Amino acid sequence: SLVDMGDVVKQVEQKYGPQLDFAKLTNFNPHTNRYFGFTYSFAPDPGDYRKSLFAQAGMSDGPTTWNDMLSAVTQIKSKSKGAVRGGIGFSPEPDSNMAARALIWSYGGSEQDKDSNVTINSDAVVQAVDFMARLFKQAETSEVFSWNAASNNQGLVAGSLSYILNSISAYRTAQASKPDVAKDIFFAKPLSGPGPKALASEHVIQTYVIPKFSKSQDTAKEFLLYLADHASDFVYQSKLYEFPVNPTTNAQDKLYGSGGWLDSDPYQSDPVTKLQVLKDATTWSVNVGYPGPASPAIGEIFDKNILPSMMAAAAKGDKTPKQAVADAETQIKAIFANWRQKGLVGGTT
Repeated sequence: SLVDMGDVVKQVEQKYGPQLDFAKLTNFNPHTNRYFGFTYSFAPDPGDYRKSLFAQAGMSDGPTTWNDMLSAVTQIKSKSKGAVRGGIGFSPEPDSNMAARALIWSYGGSEQDKDSNVTINSDAVVQAVDFMARLFKQAETSEVFSWNAASNNQGLVAGSLSYILNSISAYRTAQASKPDVAKDIFFAKPLSGPGPKALASEHVIQTYVIPKFSKSQDTAKEFLLYLADHASDFVYQSKLYEFPVNPTTNAQDKLYGSGGWLDSDPYQSDPVTKLQVLKDATTWSVNVGYPGPASPAIGEIFDKNILPSMMAAAAKGDKTPKQAVADAETQIKAIFANWRQKGLVGGTT
């Protein structure tokens, strides 16, 4: 039902270099050997924290590990008598999904392997779920079970949350509405856990598809090629929210170069170097479904909020971490089996 976008991807790669691995894992189905979409940009998903609050916990430069973050937000909640809490969600919304995955990866776990075999039921994932249950009990309140996608942004800007996982969007909002708060918002790289590497899901990855019923397929492809040719425009006009996924676009030097936009934010960050932490975002950002592809099965798991629901079940005490993970595995395996029958997902287990 979708047009193969391989020709567009190849033309763009010939001009601007191979797309980043996580972009290909987002728009290419290795089981069908087709590019079902064209990806042109992504938004990094760093930690967003209130510097003055973390300074009170001895971490003015922000946390570097999940345990650091837990310690700090617990102290902040206690000192504020519950007025300021941790901001990692357990809700049926995108940010909670991203946070669950980042934590699981930091423990060395994943929902699938690189070959699309289900791997959610592991000791690493059980440990990650146990951590989330402790985070809720020590530093959060039941609000985290009923958030929408804007809730953590709003809480950070309002001063009721000390740390969230998000793009720079909450910060940009604060620059316009609460500049004093914006000055206090800083960014941290992905938090380390006991696993081999700290990773974060791309916050958003912009991917276009063209349905086969379209009568303007050639025009649509022309637009996408034009978009790729104007990377510096979409980066700048998005206020540095969007980053290109090809390595040699006309945005690279302006964005990453010495004295470029990330070194000196053209949108009046204070200090102007505040976004430098994002200069290596392409090395720690991965796709939903990592280390495998973002398949239809992974999309259904995301849309059904299975991972944040797994975390919530343990946090509420409805299930032990092991029970919550086992229940998630049952749901995930059924989803994979369905999509394998349709010939759209690989793997055997």
